[in-house]
Amino acid sequence: MRIATWNVNSIKQRMDQLVAWITERSPDIVCLQETKCVDEAFPREPLESLGYNVAAHGQKAFNGVAVLSKFRFDEVTPRLPGEESDDHARFMEAVISTGSGSLRLASLYLPNGNPPATDKYAYKIAWMDRLIQYAQERLSLEEPLILAGDFNVIPTTADARNPDRWTSDALFLPRTREKFRALCNLGFTDAVRAACEGPGPFTFWDYQAGAWQKNEGIRIDHLLLSPQATDQLIAAGVDKHVRSWEKPSDHVPVWIELGLSGASR
Repeated sequence: MRIATWNVNSIKQRMDQLVAWITERSPDIVCLQETKCVDEAFPREPLESLGYNVAAHGQKAFNGVAVLSKFRFDEVTPRLPGEESDDHARFMEAVISTGSGSLRLASLYLPNGNPPATDKYAYKIAWMDRLIQYAQERLSLEEPLILAGDFNVIPTTADARNPDRWTSDALFLPRTREKFRALCNLGFTDAVRAACEGPGPFTFWDYQAGAWQKNEGIRIDHLLLSPQATDQLIAAGVDKHVRSWEKPSDHVPVWIELGLSGASR
């Protein structure tokens, strides 16, 4: 089973690229972020015609997450628990059946947090605390669990081409990295880092200052696997070449292959 995550930076603007990449990579499940689209306007038809079931949780003009699956959804739950007043469309959990039992995954778009000396950073840290609490509860189920998405976290110096340029950024502050380590230390495996030695691979190149041309990238898109999912890990990778396509997202897809098969389509 191939599972991928991609911050598409507007589903409507990037549909042609998404279809082209899906045709090339043939993922079974895709977690999307920054769809920037209300649910009623989500362009389901092109994706359903490719054989996907579509679950979307969005809002107008910004944020938004979705899950595409070639297998039927058993459950779909939007919103990260822990704060009822948080109306940002940043999280969606989905459960599907596999030949080995349930697979639970979450498509998440963690807050950016910049500028650090503002409420935006406090919101980021609080969101990460809620994610840690959610993960603790889900890990107790002892089933394959995948946290997939744009975490807006540069975990280590190996995850930035020029780490010194990010020292004052919310993505790389010590407290941000500490929270990410706390999450991983619950028992998650960073799939890409397990498969690839640093520095890199990178998953994001800013549109500004020729970052792509200079390969001034960072790795902020992650697939974190519970022990039960890690046991099934076969391969992981980053489709860097997608960033060179016409009108690209500033992020690229990240994918894993697991030794699981879907129970029903």
